[in-house]
Amino acid sequence: MTRRFELISTPLSGLMLLQRLPLGDDRGYLERLFCEEELQPIMQERRIVQVNHTLTGDRGTVRGMHYQLPPDAEMKFVTCLRGEVYDVAVDLRRNSPTFLHWHAEILSEKNHKTLVIPEGYAHGFQTMSDNCEMLYFHTKAYCPGAERGLQATDPELSIDWPLPVVGQSPRDKAHSPLDPSFEGVVF
Repeated sequence: MTRRFELISTPLSGLMLLQRLPLGDDRGYLERLFCEEELQPIMQERRIVQVNHTLTGDRGTVRGMHYQLPPDAEMKFVTCLRGEVYDVAVDLRRNSPTFLHWHAEILSEKNHKTLVIPEGYAHGFQTMSDNCEMLYFHTKAYCPGAERGLQATDPELSIDWPLPVVGQSPRDKAHSPLDPSFEGVVF
C-alpha cells in the first residue's frame, strides 16, 4: 500500500500533525484526506460520523476556542482547503502534564497539513488570509448541550495570535475567562 500520510507528534500529548502526501504530475495531484485503514493506529475504535465545511471571509477572524464535554467529546481532523489559518489546540485534560498548554500550526491549501485534535482539547483558528475554507472530520456529532468554549484572548491561556483578533461571533466573545478553580475535563 502506498503511504498517503506521515504522522508527526507535537509537544502536546495526543495532538498530532498529519502531513498529507499527495501524488501528482503535470496535470495536478490526488490527495487523500482520510483513510480508515492507514489511520487506524490513531483512530482505534473511533469512526468519523460528521464532516463540516466552513468559509471565513476576513483575514484576522478568530473562530473558537470550542470543545465538547464527555460523553460527546470528539476527535477532530482539521484541514484548510483554501487560504491559510493559524490553527490552535489547548489541552484541557485534567491531570495532563500539558494541562492548559496550547500548540499552533499553520494549515494552508499549499502545505497539505491536517491537525488531529483528540478529545479533551479546545480548538480554534485565526484566518491569515481572506476567504479561508476549512474541512472538519468529527468522531462525534455536534451536541449543543455538551458544547463549551474558552475566551480566545484569555490572559490565562496567553495564546499568541499572529494578527489582531477580529471578527469573533457574539457567542465566542461571550465566553468567560477561565475561572481559577477550573480543573480540566475528565475522561
